[in-house]
Amino acid sequence: MDEQNLNQSSVNTEPQNQVQLKPIHPYRNSTIMYLIVIALLFGVFRLGYGAGQSGYSFDVREFKIVNQSGQGINVDYGLLWEAIDVVNRKYIDKDQIDQQKVLYGAISGAVRSAGDEYTEFFDPETLAQFRSELQGTFSGIGAEIGKSEGNIVVVAPLADSPAEQAGLRAKDIIVKVDDQTIVDWNVDEAVSVIRGEAGTQVRLTIFREGNGAPFEVTITRAQIEIKSVTLTYREVNGRTVAILKMSRFGDDTERLLNAAITELQGRNVAGIILDMRNNPGGYLETSVDVSSEWLERGKLVVTEARSDSDTITFNSSGSNRLGNYKTVVLINGGSASASEIVAGALKDNGKAILVGEQSFGKGSVQELIPLRNNTAVKVTIAKWITPSGKNLNQGGIEPDIKVEISSEDIEADRDPQLDRALEEVLR
Repeated sequence: MDEQNLNQSSVNTEPQNQVQLKPIHPYRNSTIMYLIVIALLFGVFRLGYGAGQSGYSFDVREFKIVNQSGQGINVDYGLLWEAIDVVNRKYIDKDQIDQQKVLYGAISGAVRSAGDEYTEFFDPETLAQFRSELQGTFSGIGAEIGKSEGNIVVVAPLADSPAEQAGLRAKDIIVKVDDQTIVDWNVDEAVSVIRGEAGTQVRLTIFREGNGAPFEVTITRAQIEIKSVTLTYREVNGRTVAILKMSRFGDDTERLLNAAITELQGRNVAGIILDMRNNPGGYLETSVDVSSEWLERGKLVVTEARSDSDTITFNSSGSNRLGNYKTVVLINGGSASASEIVAGALKDNGKAILVGEQSFGKGSVQELIPLRNNTAVKVTIAKWITPSGKNLNQGGIEPDIKVEISSEDIEADRDPQLDRALEEVLR
């Protein structure tokens, strides 16, 4: 770690012997949440068109929810109001109860009872944070965080972020935040203590496989602005390769990608490397638009399979501005959802070779449905399937050429995955 990094963070390697860890397979049967770290979930999602389409009606007078689909479900919600009333009347510090928090807590608990990490309620504060993330502005440590088999894990630190400067790595398990053990926490709870204002510090206790005892890392949170698309070039033996780095599928992606394509088309480029490592996802529609830059009109990009057996197919619009360039796609365990859609579409349509490591494996779609008072619910509405018929909830995308990055590579600032991608694109 260089001097600048040491100024940003401090590391305590004294053993923390009282921690009980659950067995972990970081990228098997996992869930992911994109944090920078103020964040909630990216994944793949669609913007909703309104509320009230669930088939249920709420009668306040009778405190009942009746299923309108005729399935005979009749739930009496009087118990909820009875419990709230008991707390309001009996709690020793009843004057300190925030009724707005009571409401949001009740809604959040109801939504989370679906048992899906990706289905959640956003109060005004968390909704504003979620929207700011899609615009590429974050306040936090700069890491993608997920939950895997009961553990809160680092999917990947973002480039040049406080988390990266502190030495955090993919697959690190976060055991404690400051003095709080979070082994059994859900991602929302972990977010609430990891996130914070720029300039403040957070102390994480990390367990790293093969590293012995847990160790502590103190990280200074920062304001982070990240463009979703960047374009660089690499010269190899007199030939130029364009490297498109895509960090998410957000509000600025279309504009930045258009500018990048215009620029690289003006150069004598031998090929393109699309680097989607550690890209946790974003808008479904944007992933289809990105895929269309390599595909002819009508080519299948992804299929949405819903619970009612209906399917929706998303086909290429036929932009195809990059279809004639030899392309290699870089993926790893931090590539999830929308990035997996693009990788799968280009691979299955014969437009790209995949290099790197198996992707995360998140094959579900969420819809963001706005509610009253600047709140919203993000709900899982479908699973998505690649053109070859693969449901990524059953495992991520396997690269055509598997290349891993070792601890020694990281410490020596080597990137064997990019090196192999350069070899392939110039072959």
